[in-house]
Amino acid sequence: MKKFHSGFVALIGRPNVGKSTLMNCLIGEKIAITSHKPQTTRNKITSILTKEDFQCVFLDTPGIHKPKHKLGEFMVRSAENTFNEVDLVLLLIEPTEKVVEMDQYVIDRLANVKTPVVLVINKIDTIEREKLLEIIETYSKLYPFTEVVPISAIKGSNTQELMQVIKKYLPEGPQYFPGDMVTDQPERQIVSEIIREKSLYLLQDEIPHGIAVEIMSMKKRENQDMVDVEATIYCEKDSHKGIIIGKQGAMLKKIGSQARRDMERLLGSSIYLQLWVKVKKDWRDSDFLLKNFGYDKRNIR
Repeated sequence: MKKFHSGFVALIGRPNVGKSTLMNCLIGEKIAITSHKPQTTRNKITSILTKEDFQCVFLDTPGIHKPKHKLGEFMVRSAENTFNEVDLVLLLIEPTEKVVEMDQYVIDRLANVKTPVVLVINKIDTIEREKLLEIIETYSKLYPFTEVVPISAIKGSNTQELMQVIKKYLPEGPQYFPGDMVTDQPERQIVSEIIREKSLYLLQDEIPHGIAVEIMSMKKRENQDMVDVEATIYCEKDSHKGIIIGKQGAMLKKIGSQARRDMERLLGSSIYLQLWVKVKKDWRDSDFLLKNFGYDKRNIR
C-alpha cells in the first residue's frame, strides 16, 4: 500500500512579498485576499491541498514587521508562533540586490527555529539570471536554509518544483481534512475578507489599512437560493467615511458589487448584500475592538 504523507507548511516573510498570491497559486483557488498594499493578511489563513498521496496544509501568515500598534503586535505574534508548530517554513523574499532591512528582521526572528526553512525567491521574472545567483549567494550566508527555490507566484513559474520540495518534508501521516476541503475558514470570515479586499483595491492609496469589516448578519432565505448579508465597514476617521461612501454612494456601491460577485462564486448562491460605513477611532489600538473584529490574543498560543 502506498504511504500517505501529510503536514503543515507556514508561509512567512515581510509584508507584500506575495505570500497570499503563492498560496492561492499552489492551491489552485483563491483563498487568501491579495493587494499591492502591505499587511493585507491579518490572521493565519489555513488552506488545504490534497492529492492522491499527500495532503499539505498551508498557513498564510501576516507579514512580519516592526509593529506600530496593537493590531501590528497581534499580527507579528500570530506569524512568529507558527514557526515551531509546522513541518516546514517557507520564507518568501523579493529579488533585491541588497538585503532589505525588513528581510533581515524576519531572518533574525528565525534564530531559534528548529523547523527546516526553505528560502523562496519570488518575482524572478523581474530580474536576470546572473543577479539571481548573486542573491542566492548573499542570502545563503545569512541563514542555513535547507533549500533555495526561485519562483514567480503571479506567473506560476517553478511552482511545481517548489511543491516537489515541499513534499519531501511532509512526514508520513493521516489525512487531516476531507479531500474536497480547501480551507477551514468559516464562510463569514471569508465573506468579510472579500469585502475588505475590494475596499483596499478600489480605494487604492486614499485610505490606509485602518479598515475592518464585521458581518452583522448572514442568513439564507427560506425556500430561496438567496443569502442575505449585512456588513459594516469600519474606518478610523470621519474623512475616511466620506471617501469610502463616495459621491452619492458610488464607491460603496462599487465595493458591494465587486464583493457580491466573489461571494456568489464562493457560496454558489445569489447574494443580497447591504453595506454600512461607521467610524471607530483608533480601533487598531483597542483590545476590545480588535477582539470584536476577530483578532483575539487568546487565539495565539
